[in-house]
Amino acid sequence: MESLWSDNQATAFVEKYAEQGVASDVALRVYSSRLLGTMRQLVLHGGGNVSVKTKVTDLLGREEDVICVKGSGWDMATIEPLGLPAVRLGPIRAISNLDSLSDRDMVNVHRSNLLDSSSPNPSVETLLHAFLPHKFVDHTHANAVLALTDLTDGESICSSLYGERAPLVPYIMPGFSLAKKALEVYRENPDCQGLILLKHGIFSFGDTARESYERMINLVSLAETRLGIGGGEVGRVALPKGLARPAEIAPILRGKCAPLSADGGYRHLIATYRTNEFIKAYVDGKALPRYSQAGPVTPDHVIRTKPKPLIVPPPEAAKLNHWTEEVEKRLASYQTEYRAYFGRHNKRLEEPKIALDPMPRVVLVRGLGLFGFGDSIGAASIAADLAENTISVVSASEQLGKFESISESDVFDVEYWSLEQAKLGRDTALLLAGQVVAITGGAGAIGSATATAFRVKGAEVALLDVDCGEVMKAASRVGGLGLCCDVTKCDQVETAFEHICERYGGLDILVSNAGRAWEGRIGEVADEVLRESFELNFFSHQNVAQSAVRIMRLQGKGGVLLFNASKQAVNPGANFGPYGLPKAATLSLSRQYAVDYGADGIRSNAINADRIRSGLMTADMIASRAKARGVSTGQYMAGNLLRTEVDAKDVANAFVSLALASKTTGAVLTVDGGNIAAALR
Repeated sequence: MESLWSDNQATAFVEKYAEQGVASDVALRVYSSRLLGTMRQLVLHGGGNVSVKTKVTDLLGREEDVICVKGSGWDMATIEPLGLPAVRLGPIRAISNLDSLSDRDMVNVHRSNLLDSSSPNPSVETLLHAFLPHKFVDHTHANAVLALTDLTDGESICSSLYGERAPLVPYIMPGFSLAKKALEVYRENPDCQGLILLKHGIFSFGDTARESYERMINLVSLAETRLGIGGGEVGRVALPKGLARPAEIAPILRGKCAPLSADGGYRHLIATYRTNEFIKAYVDGKALPRYSQAGPVTPDHVIRTKPKPLIVPPPEAAKLNHWTEEVEKRLASYQTEYRAYFGRHNKRLEEPKIALDPMPRVVLVRGLGLFGFGDSIGAASIAADLAENTISVVSASEQLGKFESISESDVFDVEYWSLEQAKLGRDTALLLAGQVVAITGGAGAIGSATATAFRVKGAEVALLDVDCGEVMKAASRVGGLGLCCDVTKCDQVETAFEHICERYGGLDILVSNAGRAWEGRIGEVADEVLRESFELNFFSHQNVAQSAVRIMRLQGKGGVLLFNASKQAVNPGANFGPYGLPKAATLSLSRQYAVDYGADGIRSNAINADRIRSGLMTADMIASRAKARGVSTGQYMAGNLLRTEVDAKDVANAFVSLALASKTTGAVLTVDGGNIAAALR
């Protein structure tokens, strides 16, 4: 591991933040924090923490000693000075004289000594940072260090490797007791450069930001070098031929692993897929049932990954029914074991906890890779990232000996620690959180507006469109997945939905919106024009609906089909037969899906829209029709009962409303400001 420190960059940070009134030592703290935070082998997803001791002047002009420590919710890779709340140092250090301190009192001490009451909560390890005398203190969960400390003989290996340079601190859950013990170990070794926290991580410190940072790099490098000395190949299990594709099994796993909700239903989770040769070597290892079930590589991970992953067998393409039955059995055992684990440890607590759902957050699939589960693509990706990190650490440990985590009771204490659970921020769940929406015609005005409307409700969105550049831009604007796809081509549709399944695990809502308005008198229109219109305005809807229904049925949790049918399906206009005829067929298609798949819990509804400012109605078309009627374009667009224009957002909101109408199917919702000729009973 090499130092990335640059004096020029450090100076640039000092100058940049000086303009904002930030002291140079805080600016350097931000700089070195980012250096650490961008190294995945040191820090992942908000893990680790940093601090700097400095002086500030309060409102009365008094100078106070403070510690600026990483605040909860901030990531070291992107931290700003606001992410380092200032806490009065004197009262915090005085806490070291106490014999005990409850978590509640610790949090109160932190918050009551903030200089700014609006600041985020200081790190749960603030006391440890404060008790140490050094100006700069860094803490990471370095993979190499964890790989050594997580060995069955890790204590002796680390003691021999680091000696007095970085003495060992036994595993204690973060908080007051750990801070006290770390201070005790430091006082016994006052010339040390850092502390090795067994099965937890590493601290380094120094008088300058650079010194503390480079001590971290050097100490971790020692561990990397030690790891390079060991072991041979880990044996692999034999795999059957003809494995199913990840996209084929993702919806099955996603459906089976959906947790129950408070109302007796279930919660949607995103399931994102990961694989590479390193992951495959791990999941195919002969000893996987031992080392993958030993526990987390560092306690912080457990709130995202659960104590253990679920292991499922390799999925043979020709035997997926049998594989699904085996997954069900293993999942049932997993839940039984989790409930027993909770019961064993909850009964020893003075204040019993409420059990979390017993579903896994990581699934290891022999022969393929892993899936990370979460309430959003962000949460699922974090679970997957931590699973990959676990693979890296455990694999390194297994090269030297045997991986060993903290005790089961310690795992439980961290998983159900209120200060850890608070990091997940589950106070308010959006209505469509964890649900996946695919939108065709995603680059157009209606498609883009629909993506925004669903994202506001918490859904993950995938946008499909033949205009590759524009659909990527539209997806980027909403943080979704953009897919270049001609929906009239079945092979492209299949490929697009495979991408959706690998990224999100499946599909819950389809908005079949792609279309184009061809014109012409029906008795005179060219045959190729009519056929081209049917390909896009009817057959493309069937193409995507078929793929969507197949995925929804594999999930076994119902689903929603939404079609953009147009008023032309009900109220045909002159010279609009090439557009209206396939749209009428699409309206009938929507109702047929409602009839055929209602028993699967799949709802199918349509939007009947008219005169929408979108790609279907260009400015020239609007002007032409307005002129033909002898009115202005504004009068033409508002030529309805309500005398108001209807735009793409109105159609988008209608799609969302139908998606939320859990007991409505076979319906057609009019969005046109009132066109009585196009109204249905």
